[in-house]
Amino acid sequence: MTTNLLDHARHRQGDLIEGVRTLVEVESPSADLTACQQVATATAGLMDSWLGTPARVLDHNGRPVVRWGADEPRALLLGHIDTVWPVGTLERIPWQIEGDRMRGPGVFDMKVGVVQAIAATALLGLGPDDGVGIVLTTDEEIGSGTSRTLIEDAARHADAVLVLEPSVAGHLKTARKGTSWYVVEITGRASHAGLDPERGINALVEAADLVRVAVTWADPAVGTTVTPTTARAGVTDNTVPDTAIIGIDVRAWSAEEQQRIDNLMRGWKPSHPEAGVRIINGGINRPAMEESAGSGLAQLAEVCAVQLGIAPIGSRAVGGASDGNFTAALGIPTLDGLGAVGDGAHAEHEWASVMAMPERTALIAALLSAILAGGLA
Repeated sequence: MTTNLLDHARHRQGDLIEGVRTLVEVESPSADLTACQQVATATAGLMDSWLGTPARVLDHNGRPVVRWGADEPRALLLGHIDTVWPVGTLERIPWQIEGDRMRGPGVFDMKVGVVQAIAATALLGLGPDDGVGIVLTTDEEIGSGTSRTLIEDAARHADAVLVLEPSVAGHLKTARKGTSWYVVEITGRASHAGLDPERGINALVEAADLVRVAVTWADPAVGTTVTPTTARAGVTDNTVPDTAIIGIDVRAWSAEEQQRIDNLMRGWKPSHPEAGVRIINGGINRPAMEESAGSGLAQLAEVCAVQLGIAPIGSRAVGGASDGNFTAALGIPTLDGLGAVGDGAHAEHEWASVMAMPERTALIAALLSAILAGGLA
């Protein structure tokens, strides 16, 4: 049965390519709800034709979500169909195939993974009552603030979650750092920079102090990073700025480290007693996905690879976060990185391997079959 999965997947390689092309050519930046609705409709159409039973395009707190199969599945296939690329990118980076490399906005992150998940479900001939559920969201690239509760509810009773984010050099992802994002506003008092600067309270100077201090909160020994990323201040060159806004990105391997930084961020005060500070957006976003969440599934994946006759997959921990962080935090076995083999997430050189798609599709199908048969018991 397992070797037949690989044969069948290879036989459908042309369909896999066309499926990816269909999704890549529907541009879908997270912030554009019309574009997200269009890609949700296109994805549901692909699922309808390949799976033989209709997918559901739902409105969840104002955002489209595509679902298929059980609402509380035993095995959850989890992915997203939004991208970081604005509408119009396709004119500059068109869909194309160069040898083994497919190119186009979102091809690696993560429209290939979505197609592989749909195809794997189709290879097994699964119906909506067979214990598998597919959830595809449209806000992953902006933190999943809307879809988090839906993802957690879908995964809560699952035996396993398989996340279709792209691989890292072909390897699976068994651990991910947790992420925290902060947008901090510092307020001061404006004054003329030439006539009476001493009457002002320079919000930019206070913001610079926050940046200087925040980077010292990082702990390289345990992998915690604190990275100031954006800054805005002032309105004219001859005015003491009364407002400054700083963006700060935090990554950590443990919930304890995330909480430590959160406490420091919320406890920071400007040096000037009359300056103000508030966190206008952000906080702890995705909890850390610890190694234990994915290790059992990674071992099962290696067994499936042997049965399929493909090379060992390998796995590793990575710094970026995904929606798998949410499900792992619930204590649900979660394996990530089952999507595309390629490179260049969020970069113009983004590409995904054509030849790897059948193997990854068969691997996902074999994992689903093993999970449904009680392979994690």
